[in-house]
Amino acid sequence: MRMRFELPEPDAAAREHSNRLVQLIGARLAAAGGWLDFADYMDLALYAPGLGYYSAGSAKFGAAGDFVTAPEISPLFARCLARAIAPLLRARAAASVLELGAGSGALAAELIPALLRLGVAPARYLILEVSADLRERQRALLLPARRQDWPVLEWLDALPDAPLDGVMIANEVADALPVSRFTIGNGAVQALGVCATADGFGWAARPAPPDLAARLSTLLPGGSSAFAEGYRSEISPRLPGWIAALAATLGEGALVLCDYGLARHEYYHPQRSQGTLSCHYRHRMHDDPFFLPGLQDITAWVDFTTVAEAAQAQGLTVAGYATQAHFLLDAGLDLELAGDGAGVPLQLAQQARTLLLPGEMGESFKVMALTRGTAPLRGFGFRDLRHSL
Repeated sequence: MRMRFELPEPDAAAREHSNRLVQLIGARLAAAGGWLDFADYMDLALYAPGLGYYSAGSAKFGAAGDFVTAPEISPLFARCLARAIAPLLRARAAASVLELGAGSGALAAELIPALLRLGVAPARYLILEVSADLRERQRALLLPARRQDWPVLEWLDALPDAPLDGVMIANEVADALPVSRFTIGNGAVQALGVCATADGFGWAARPAPPDLAARLSTLLPGGSSAFAEGYRSEISPRLPGWIAALAATLGEGALVLCDYGLARHEYYHPQRSQGTLSCHYRHRMHDDPFFLPGLQDITAWVDFTTVAEAAQAQGLTVAGYATQAHFLLDAGLDLELAGDGAGVPLQLAQQARTLLLPGEMGESFKVMALTRGTAPLRGFGFRDLRHSL
């Protein structure tokens, strides 16, 4: 189903930008024989050099963009995260923080001062950002705010070669990994790919390749027969490799992932029969990934069971898994709201509700901590959901 409800029209320059990306994708589609795996389409739509959504210069975050993340909604998120990771940083001399995909830079801008207020000063704050445009926006925000007591700020083009002791943070990164889509048709697994249509691009099903069929056979008891006719969803083929690369980089410390997602048995529940793929354009969420390629975000929820399995295969420990609401409450949200004792400002109270309420971000967003070595962390004492994985 494609929801073509009323969406704002882009200006002429933005539409021309999208048209150039459409031409590139069309050429790749023709070279591939008229059918592309959706993961390949999503990769081009988000990351094609100079044209993809995250590679180009349009506003993405905040009121002027297409969506907002927790650090932009409220400084409370970063301040609670600081309280959660402070014990780990305090226990390690010369520990570093590495943020993956720092977006607008809002998380770093609040997290660094919050750590300093707690008496914890990481030696370095590293940012791995693949988007040249976002990197410049992060610099413009962080460098003027930098004080003498701040850690060294450094932007990376790739994961560091030497093991990193400290904390790695991935806030809303895994949901942007390209996904492959599938459906059940005539009792068999079919791959849902992309074809050319009179209106641009559309869905096209074909028999699933052996690797996709084999992967689906392990998702639920009963394999593909557990899915009803017409069921469609997605898998993230790059997720295990991404976790493996991060695990190879982490020395002693923790990898903290914050994203919207579910345990596998919830992700592939029969009632979630259309999957979790969604698109974000000018603060409207819809389900058409072929609308204005390059001008909208395309995401899918994270299968945290796959994250846990991939981490354990690389020798990491799943140290905690909780909803965002429970994580923030256990990490000290009440202390941050109490502040100087003068009462909670109305704006902060409203922000806290957005971060906590089930109908907002509190339930759909999860936090998972993967650790190597002794890594004292807060945030998972209130309600730990590892048993659900």
